[in-house]
Amino acid sequence: MSALADRSLGQLLEQVAAESPSPGGGSSCALVCALSAGLVEMAAAFTLARVEYAERHERMAAMRERAGELRAQALELAERELSVYGAVLDALREPEDTPGRAERLGVALSDAADSPLAVARAAAEVAGLAAEVARTGNRHLRGDAISGAVLAEAACTAAARLAEINLTGRPGDPRREEAAELPRRALQARLTALSPERDV
Repeated sequence: MSALADRSLGQLLEQVAAESPSPGGGSSCALVCALSAGLVEMAAAFTLARVEYAERHERMAAMRERAGELRAQALELAERELSVYGAVLDALREPEDTPGRAERLGVALSDAADSPLAVARAAAEVAGLAAEVARTGNRHLRGDAISGAVLAEAACTAAARLAEINLTGRPGDPRREEAAELPRRALQARLTALSPERDV
């Protein structure tokens, strides 16, 4: 099967809608994160193209580069999400009285939390970049940067929740605290992006 990024949009949507565990929520969140990062790159690029923003070019170039890195990272995570839940499904298929099933399921769920949490981290960072571009970038691309922030927040919130679900049986796990904090950061970024105030 081809990589998610190499499939047509129509194929991808059909596969998400199919009665199959993957691609599912995790891959979808990662792809939305990648799309958000692309919007940040575009808005930054149009800022770099305008001489009136020359004093901001260095920062915009850095943000564009970082957004590109996060876009690539999100695509890698989307691929990882295709198989990360497999061990959980294997354990769930076992009869409940199978020796060691509960332990295997617990380990599999714990392992399955890492990937969506990584998506949430990336998306929270993308949301922050989008908010900054919305405030300081090319004013004509503000709507695109806002779109990036809103989409990134959604991806962050959903991915963090997926991680929390997988960590339900681990109340003392420090990843639960991070999964709760990341959406708050993304929310603040989205509110910043939506603010009518701009650093003109």
